[in-house]
Amino acid sequence: MSWASWTTAGVYTGRGGVLTDEAGVVTGDLTVHTTWTVGEARVAVQYSGASDWFTMSGSPVPCTTEEESRDLHDAVVEAVRKGAGATVPNLPRPHV
Repeated sequence: MSWASWTTAGVYTGRGGVLTDEAGVVTGDLTVHTTWTVGEARVAVQYSGASDWFTMSGSPVPCTTEEESRDLHDAVVEAVRKGAGATVPNLPRPHV
């Protein structure tokens, strides 16, 4: 089984923060973590330096390749920076 993960620490939320399944809206200095296994990506956030992780609303999402999951992680980091109750963004799917 293939898998990959990415973590970005020190991401400050924009006004309105990030929506999570467990804690509602979280704001401030967060760490963003994306884990990909074949076919799916899961996104979680935590207050930087804390031990509890919260599922970002909209996670998990279908994700067919490792490269696509990396693009998703980058898009999530940008969404967190924008705030406004951010959820996992939808990435455009290539036309087949």
